[in-house]
Amino acid sequence: MKLATVLANREVVPGVVDGDYLLDLRVLTSDLGQVMSLATTAEGRAEIASATDGAKAFALADVEYLPPILQPRRILCVGTNYRAHVAESDRVIEAPEHPMIFTRFPSSLVGHGQPIERPPVSTKFDYEGELAIVIGRASRYAKRSDALGVIAGYSCLMDGTLRDYQRHTSQFIPGKNFERSGSWGPWIVTADEVGDPYGLTLTTTLDGEEMQSAATTQLIFDIEAIVTYCSTFTTLEPGDVIATGTPGGVGYAQDPPRGLTPGAEISVSVPGVGTLTNPVIDESRKLDN
Repeated sequence: MKLATVLANREVVPGVVDGDYLLDLRVLTSDLGQVMSLATTAEGRAEIASATDGAKAFALADVEYLPPILQPRRILCVGTNYRAHVAESDRVIEAPEHPMIFTRFPSSLVGHGQPIERPPVSTKFDYEGELAIVIGRASRYAKRSDALGVIAGYSCLMDGTLRDYQRHTSQFIPGKNFERSGSWGPWIVTADEVGDPYGLTLTTTLDGEEMQSAATTQLIFDIEAIVTYCSTFTTLEPGDVIATGTPGGVGYAQDPPRGLTPGAEISVSVPGVGTLTNPVIDESRKLDN
């Protein structure tokens, strides 16, 4: 099952993707975060599906994609979680002992097909393609054996980064949270359809050129480790999002460096999950003189 949120006829519509259409789920919910717990069981998914019986269908070609969940309570991100990215990093020299966690704000992410924006204060705008997990069951102090069971589904995420702001201090948050600097979507694919999350390969392309590619088996901290660690310091709740880390091949490590510039197009693809594509523009806000 694919779950998406779109803007159709100026209305926010959560729904189930059925081929080239989105089936309206507003009879059940106004926010997909509220149905993530249902998405973790066959019975719950059947309830979601039954809510679309006779529902209005919107052609995907005629809508604008929004982030699948508009206001997640938590957007957690794992840094330096592939060895190839550790090797190319100018910040770390070896794999961390524990997951390196930072946060993103909902306002920093747009949906599939929407422009991501390079702010006027920096030209060091970089890409990081990632597999994201979406939580479906509340969990605190999760056991490793239970960790995959709290996941409702998977999605693609582009962790756009302003490298100079990321490097101002040891804290990543400023460089990761410029308005509309990243994206996720186009939808959430429920975990039952994805199957083995270690049978996936993530690829990032810039203007059609492959820049990153890695199998999820190459994660330093695997998905179970990420869920157990994050659930130790906070209660993970349905609708929370965790980006699992980016492979090697980011822009600043290229020779010469490659950044996100206006007119470019960045795509993150995970077969079985989806392809997230966004054009790049300059932020329209002008700096005060």
